[in-house]
Amino acid sequence: LLNTGVLSNGLLEKRSSGLLQLWKKKRCVLTEEGLRLHSCKGGGVGDPPSPVWSSKAKELRFELMETVDCVEYKRGLVYFTVVMATGKEIDFRCPQDGTLWNAEVALGLMRFKNLRALQTSRNRHLYSAHLGSTGEDEEL
Repeated sequence: LLNTGVLSNGLLEKRSSGLLQLWKKKRCVLTEEGLRLHSCKGGGVGDPPSPVWSSKAKELRFELMETVDCVEYKRGLVYFTVVMATGKEIDFRCPQDGTLWNAEVALGLMRFKNLRALQTSRNRHLYSAHLGSTGEDEEL
């Protein structure tokens, strides 16, 4: 995800996959390639109040995402799920009055898939043009 345009960034909460399924605050950077999640270090008892964001990030790449769905509005929060191509579901929530991350991620994913389809179509067209024939007028 290096050297790609940042579409949006801010805070989001991700449900952990552990037994307790706790909500953990993440600093998110949405780029043209996917969603980068930075965890918060510190903020524990006795730590200074300013959180330090980890430079190491988990990347959810659009090419590995299937959909963004299961949007629910409860108590001022938006809950949504990112479904990966493997079938894995990752749950998120964000405040309703802030960045609507569900919409941002869904639009980013749609844009990525549309660009990918356009490139594939162009490549097919270039490939058939390169062969010098579309194959339509040739005898079999």
